[in-house]
Amino acid sequence: MPRSKKGKRRGNRSSKGRNGVRGESGVSDDDLALEVLSHYSSTSESASVIEEGTGEVVDEQTAQEETEDKLKQCIDNLMDKSAKTRLAALESLHLGFSSRVLYEFLLERRFTISDCLERSLKKGGGEEQATAATVCALLCVQLGGGVEGEEGFKMLRPILSSILIDSCASLPARQSDLLKSIGHLESVFVGSYPLGDGTLPSVKAGIPALHSAALQSWALLCTLCPASRINTILNHHMPRLHTCLESSEVNFRIAVGETIALLCELGRDIDQEFEYEDCDALCDSLKNLATDGNKHRAKNDRRKQRSIFREVLHYIENEDFTEEKIQFGIEAIYIDGWIRRRIYDAFKEVLESGVRHHLQFNPLLRDIFGLGPPLILDASVKASRISRTERHLFNSAAFKARTKLRNKVRDKRADVM
Repeated sequence: MPRSKKGKRRGNRSSKGRNGVRGESGVSDDDLALEVLSHYSSTSESASVIEEGTGEVVDEQTAQEETEDKLKQCIDNLMDKSAKTRLAALESLHLGFSSRVLYEFLLERRFTISDCLERSLKKGGGEEQATAATVCALLCVQLGGGVEGEEGFKMLRPILSSILIDSCASLPARQSDLLKSIGHLESVFVGSYPLGDGTLPSVKAGIPALHSAALQSWALLCTLCPASRINTILNHHMPRLHTCLESSEVNFRIAVGETIALLCELGRDIDQEFEYEDCDALCDSLKNLATDGNKHRAKNDRRKQRSIFREVLHYIENEDFTEEKIQFGIEAIYIDGWIRRRIYDAFKEVLESGVRHHLQFNPLLRDIFGLGPPLILDASVKASRISRTERHLFNSAAFKARTKLRNKVRDKRADVM
């Protein structure tokens, strides 16, 4: 197919000194964090596969037990009096949760972890709050889309939302809080919307990054809205976002451009004839940004901006989108639109280098991307190379299933009013 598309146990707590530097084992917090880092680096990519050149099967059960032992210590450290110890534990959990699928392990510990995360969010410093917020998101990803994941979200949402809308809270903590209601998110980024006279407001340093994060999270939630809500969003936000393309902050401009493209895609999913009422002026703005040669801007910023806005412009004008293939194992997903890109980018931001592992094994991600249950391949299959014909047939089937799912979603949007 063409590469563009048209149309759219807890264990016993160890005793620590007042500074929480060492426990009974004599292992420092930094040493533990480094050990966890080394462990994940060596096992996350090799788990359940055959190592190249050796033909030896990795003992997945042993690796999992080692991982869980280290995580138990990290969970205990979340209750330490030392902020340094708690932060190191949060960072290790961040790494662990993003690198492996740990549903069974977390299921019986989710309430303890949630209580500890809530305590860090309420009483921790800015860096501890920000890391705890990220771990909250990872915990929900690990628990999945069932009852347990919903329970975890409901427990953590109030404190996360209060941080988001508290202008006195630290900027890093507010920026890392991605699990919000759409109204709270709007209340944040509208601080960059044009004033009554049409001019853009002056904002303090650090605020544009917060507004960008809030806008991107808001756009993600917009993909779940019914058609009636999408129409309201388009009418209210499109003109204001258009004006925000004049912002002096390059990363905020880019977030705005990508959101405009996503909203247009949502509009076209509801009505194939949708067109922004001031489309000509919008395209002129996008063309200027796509060809911006302002020497006062950093060279990398200019290059990044031009690339993004060329994509946005092509989509607005011609409904063209350059498809991206994400390969993991013998499978792949295709990023074939702005909606799907925002969803993938959201997971990539929180899972980082572990995103492909989760695409292979995490039921939540596999459900969201229409991949079905995780594949179970025996050693002989894993050791063999997949022929080009087999890969072509697999990808063709995946494309047909993806197209069918996309049409079903479009029909549902049109029916919900």
